[in-house]
Amino acid sequence: MIMMLSIFLSALCLAGLENVACAFCSVGKSRLLRTMPATSLSQSSRETTAKPFYIEEIETEGERRILGSQELLMLPRQYKPKKTNGDSSLTMNEGAVIFPQMNHVSCAILSKTPAEILLRQAIDETMRCHPLLRAYVEGDGEPEERIDAFQMVRKGDPNPCTFVAPYKDRFSSDDVLSIYSISGKERLALDESWQKAFERNLDDGSWCTPEKGPLWKIEFHRLNTGENSPCALIFSFNHAISDQTSANKIADQILTYISDIEETGSIKMQAVRQEMPLALEDSILGKKNRFSDIQMLGFRPGTLSYVAGKAAEGFKNPVILPDGSGDGGGVLGALATISGNSAGGRDQSSANRKSTVQFRTLSSETVSALLSKCREKNVSISNALTAAMTLVASDFVDNGKRQRSKRRNYKVLQSLDMRRFGKQLDKGETSACMAGSMDLIHGPILDRSGEKLRNNPTTERLQSFWNLAAEGRNQTTDFIDSKGPRDAVRVFDFAMTVSDMNNLVHLTSESKSSQGRAYSAGVSNVGVYERQKAVRQVGQTSRDALKNCHGDYKIEDVFFATSHARTGCLYQLSAMTIGGELKCTFHPASPIVCERTNEEFADAFIETLEIIGGIKEVKASALAEVPDLLPPNLLPTITAALGAVAIASHSDGLGTFYNSVMEMKANVDNTEDFWAALNFWIFFAVGHPILQPILWISDVLHGSPGPLIADLVPATFIAGNIFVIAVITLSKEIRNSVNIAALCAFLAYVGAGLDGQAGLADFNLALDDPYAGKVVNGCPAYEKVRQASMENFDLQKYQGLWYEQKFHDWTQFKEVYDTTLDIKLTADGEGWIDDFAVKGPSEKSAPLSWDKSPVANGAHYFLFGKVDKNDPKGVLRESGFGVTFPNYIVDVKKDPETGEYTEAIQFQCLERGGVRVFEGINFLSRKPQMTDEEMSAMHARAKKAGMYPYGASPEQMHTVARRPSGAPEIDNSWQAMWKAIGVDKLLELVTESIEDGGR
Repeated sequence: MIMMLSIFLSALCLAGLENVACAFCSVGKSRLLRTMPATSLSQSSRETTAKPFYIEEIETEGERRILGSQELLMLPRQYKPKKTNGDSSLTMNEGAVIFPQMNHVSCAILSKTPAEILLRQAIDETMRCHPLLRAYVEGDGEPEERIDAFQMVRKGDPNPCTFVAPYKDRFSSDDVLSIYSISGKERLALDESWQKAFERNLDDGSWCTPEKGPLWKIEFHRLNTGENSPCALIFSFNHAISDQTSANKIADQILTYISDIEETGSIKMQAVRQEMPLALEDSILGKKNRFSDIQMLGFRPGTLSYVAGKAAEGFKNPVILPDGSGDGGGVLGALATISGNSAGGRDQSSANRKSTVQFRTLSSETVSALLSKCREKNVSISNALTAAMTLVASDFVDNGKRQRSKRRNYKVLQSLDMRRFGKQLDKGETSACMAGSMDLIHGPILDRSGEKLRNNPTTERLQSFWNLAAEGRNQTTDFIDSKGPRDAVRVFDFAMTVSDMNNLVHLTSESKSSQGRAYSAGVSNVGVYERQKAVRQVGQTSRDALKNCHGDYKIEDVFFATSHARTGCLYQLSAMTIGGELKCTFHPASPIVCERTNEEFADAFIETLEIIGGIKEVKASALAEVPDLLPPNLLPTITAALGAVAIASHSDGLGTFYNSVMEMKANVDNTEDFWAALNFWIFFAVGHPILQPILWISDVLHGSPGPLIADLVPATFIAGNIFVIAVITLSKEIRNSVNIAALCAFLAYVGAGLDGQAGLADFNLALDDPYAGKVVNGCPAYEKVRQASMENFDLQKYQGLWYEQKFHDWTQFKEVYDTTLDIKLTADGEGWIDDFAVKGPSEKSAPLSWDKSPVANGAHYFLFGKVDKNDPKGVLRESGFGVTFPNYIVDVKKDPETGEYTEAIQFQCLERGGVRVFEGINFLSRKPQMTDEEMSAMHARAKKAGMYPYGASPEQMHTVARRPSGAPEIDNSWQAMWKAIGVDKLLELVTESIEDGGR
């Protein structure tokens, strides 16, 4: 007999039954009950009928019932195998792991806040009506002995777990109600409070001690702003006594009582005081029809077919974890679990898993549209929800590591209200857990199928969605028609009776291979709130429907969930429709699914339904099909390889730069000075690469053929942009490739600046850069470069307008033209202001777009500095971007008649820690144009000053472009547009507001 039980149990585990148990709302969960005498209370005490067979009524104590199998799973029944002492006697293993309860949480947000005294009265009256709301549990559920080698097969049940519901008011609102007063006046503060509590209560069942009771609690979250503010009621249940239909019924009853008492001072119509509810197994199988009653006689050929079908699911290898998170365990994992071990070994961090929760609302407009579509396609909303969950799950299972053409099977847990099946003895009159489920197998489905549908909802993809929904409908119909609910309950009743299924759940939860996951996704849709039935009132022959409004109290939102932290589904949705809106809770286990992924999943799910319902329109396009023709990761790989080659070609420059930075850091005592100098370098090193694509795109824009829109933008350019943006948006491969290419191009461009390949004049970024094969360290003293022409230098005469002719300076851009410097001293002579004027880009830099630029007619930037009396004449102190450095006036040329300065050579140099970070050289003239002879003479003077090693040679300097003298201001439709939107005013404002800057 032991061998037969072990073999059959092994078959069940291989069939995935331990996974069914891992899911909180498994279809079949049953437990042996003792047959007890039927008694009744007098009519004067309460409305009642004869007690069912399973209830023992003791007038002084109340009602008692042994828990059913499903209730034992939720409670849960503990596992404390006896250990052998030295004298061969057996004692209870008190050191066994304590299994946490399965939690069920439901939150109702009300439009108005009731008085606390009214809420307490309503709760007290409601508890009197429902036995399990005032129940506790007696008995430890330990068998007489465990008769197999693995300590998993049970014999006998001498002290069964038993619900005890006293008639006396053992429990009241004082035992279940907690008040949370919230600082704040807005709904946002309330939402933050109840959402944190919701997530906490979902995993933390430490508030409940089953042997003491009660088995539920309610939190009252209210703002401090009074009764006209919204509030939240959070119901937390040990899942053994509730399902969401029950939670809705209780909330409705409490609100009915509050409204009645507030309006009339008493309850208008009392609810019927209910009997202890049936266990799920009796409701479906009928009385005295358990495994303990009829043994194997309850099994029929269909039951064995059900077991075989469950076994076949495992061979389809459905995905239950994101890539890289575990292998799921498989057949070997099931064998390990049967033997009392966790598949893949014990995951020490399993106890740290917790629920991560997102709340979403699908609008009534979308729900209505989706319902119409479902009716048209002959499927239910639940079928649509499971199809959407499957497709969206396919977007995330690759864990961000996309695998082209990867197809997988998905196992989806679809919840069912088990009151509708079998004998249907439970009529939903009181709180009980009648939740069950069935498995849907979908696939193989291509990875990212949901993403493809949302990005490009072609007719084919939309039809694939509806095909998936229809497949779910057909599987559900087949399950019901084949009496699957009854067979599932029968099988689970057997398994729970003869084995410790709760320990299998525990071992699965600690498994490294499965991490407690048994399903790809789960959907619990409890339907429309207003179509469910309220409690029966005294004298009623039929029950009223639930209401979302009771007097002044309107239910604005209802969200619910059960914990999947220990075991359950990879992705989980709990949903209900109220007020025409679908209230969705997404609550997978973290860190398997992180908070950010859950948020993205929730958004993707809602968007999918909006597209399916036709509320959100996305134009279908063939663009999304193009990337699928390429092997996975081909484009990013090629792009990265080419980028690496480009960057590597500048490795010498990059390596030398790094060494120089380290040298500077080692030699600078003040960390702030080091970072100020480095940030100064970074700012301009970044600016140059960013400008290049802007100029390129600008020329592409104005070089595009075709008619102009508003005489500004070619229509073909707009069409091309739409195409490119669409391709990048629709294809992650191309999007990643573009990002990689941009990053590599940026790094390669900076590398080219460091080794001198990007231009020695305006982008020579090297620190202590060499000249003629020799490295020149640091900055020279002024005396080493100062020329004889600077004798008796007069700073007053240096004021005025200067035309920049050439420069070696990476704080400037070779793309600009008509650069001028208008230098003025402050009134006290201790400061100077440089009105730096530029136009850009030049015609040479952007031949097609130069005259369309917002600064084609010029922009001004003010630079500021100090005149230090301790410095030699000809030295100005220039400040900008967090650093201060000297600006040497090295040489001036004087007009032989007037003595005015007509030409000048400026030299700026920034040094930190003996390392030259920046050098700038400017050739200035009082006239716009200079002859070649004059320019050669200026180079000769710079060479004499010893400035060639710092960048003054002809090949190291850039000649500033100039428009012909007297050229008119640029005037075209683009300039008119810039003026119309106020760019010229903005530039003036920026000019006036500058207090610090630098070239």
